[in-house]
Amino acid sequence: MPVQRPARPKLFVTRRLPDATESRMNELFEAVLRDQDTPLSREEMVAGLHDCDVFVPTVTDEIDADLIAAAGDRVKLIANFGVGVDHIDLAAAHARGIPVTNTPGVLTDDTADMTMALLLATVRRMRVGEASLRDGSWSGWAPTSLRGTRIGGKSLGIVGMGRIGRAVALRARTFGMKVHYHNRHRLPDTVEGQLGATWWDDLDAMLPEVDIVSIHCPLTPETDGLFDATRLARLREHVYLINTARGEIVDEAALAAALESGKLAGAGLDVFADEPNVPDALKALDSVTLLPHMGSATFEGRQQMGEKVITNIRAWSDGHRPPDQVLEGWA
Repeated sequence: MPVQRPARPKLFVTRRLPDATESRMNELFEAVLRDQDTPLSREEMVAGLHDCDVFVPTVTDEIDADLIAAAGDRVKLIANFGVGVDHIDLAAAHARGIPVTNTPGVLTDDTADMTMALLLATVRRMRVGEASLRDGSWSGWAPTSLRGTRIGGKSLGIVGMGRIGRAVALRARTFGMKVHYHNRHRLPDTVEGQLGATWWDDLDAMLPEVDIVSIHCPLTPETDGLFDATRLARLREHVYLINTARGEIVDEAALAAALESGKLAGAGLDVFADEPNVPDALKALDSVTLLPHMGSATFEGRQQMGEKVITNIRAWSDGHRPPDQVLEGWA
């Protein structure tokens, strides 16, 4: 039998959401919404947790064990606006009997599109070219100026072959790239055939064989700092590194040092370890393309994220298991 829960639960939402999402939340729930799209202080989050049935955070909110312990007894669901849940202590939430939901699937194409755009912008030196137009230094076409790298025929190494990794592989194949991938589990033969992908069970063995690396694994204790100085050293000097996953997966100081010394050709980064702060060493390099965590920033994607949050809350309120409930140990 479904568990009886509040028919009109009280929501506390930590950031501004799309207008349509907020309007629908107001219709269905007792929603406490934000007037400003800025991060809340820890004290504000604790106060919100004490006075809601459902807490709706985003990736910018650090929901650790201490915060969950201070939440009080009222909050009964954490409905995350986003796919990644590395900012939420799942074990602590589950220990308190608080289920956590996310919004998988709706950002796959948006993030894969941005990955390819960032890859192309980096290897074809688009940032440098655009800057030369804006600062007036461009003196016209020249045979040896602004040369980048052709991606057709190059080997792309994908780290993490989930939904987004597979979507990137499909796009890369249409550009004539050879796809290699490292994943904890090998894909079925039929999927590998569709993607033209070669599996490597050993990441360190794959890295010296590829021309471009694109990171698509979640942030976990095992992937935190995965690309450290030792692993970056396994890449050849002409290689480019693309990261649209989580900033903490790459040791940014080691990456900057490798780029400065010419041990890597370039990098395209949409995520950073201490957002919104970006290391000055990376900002100073012409070989790096930097984006402000905008891989999922489409009108359609953000609206669909809101719809999933609402669906999860309604299922929970009706006494059912939310369709996107995250299990402890999720990765």
